[in-house]
Amino acid sequence: MKNYNLTDYELVNQYLKGECTSLEELINRHQSRVYTYIFLMVKDQHLAEDIFQDTFIKVIKSLREGKYRDDGKFLSWVIRIAHNLIIDHFRKKKKMNMLSQDDYGSDFLFTRGNESANVEEGYVQTQISKDIRTLIDELPADQREVVILRHYIGLSFKEIADFTNVSINTALGRMRYALINLRKLIKERNICLSFQ
Repeated sequence: MKNYNLTDYELVNQYLKGECTSLEELINRHQSRVYTYIFLMVKDQHLAEDIFQDTFIKVIKSLREGKYRDDGKFLSWVIRIAHNLIIDHFRKKKKMNMLSQDDYGSDFLFTRGNESANVEEGYVQTQISKDIRTLIDELPADQREVVILRHYIGLSFKEIADFTNVSINTALGRMRYALINLRKLIKERNICLSFQ
């Protein structure tokens, strides 16, 4: 049986028994969503890469120390580790009093482009993605987090509720208010989010 057919739980168990390719499969399986989450939170490619690396170092260490208990939420567990590392980074940075307005660098949004799209459509899609990302950044933190976890990371509302330590109704409510706020911002600024 190939590794890609195994569940996260089976891969973790194989890794703990010494099968290193199982860890590679776990990382390959989840790296895109974990990196995207980190990047959308820190908005800096180099910092995101560093935190991504630190996240999987901590995952490996935690697995070896027996700190992971499988409950079918491996991805949520990894994202929680990444989230805590992001918070630690900004706490340290704040303590060092080095946080500045332009610390975040350029804001790139990961979009899945259509290979056959022409240059103009690609440009318009990129601009729409940047506009959406800018609007999401203006949401209150709890609403922004739910939008990122749902639409960029792909977690279910149950997983979001578990991840953010709130009820599923609260997670759904935050998404509802986020969408209401996004619609208001789009209307106020007369932003067009479609090809014309």
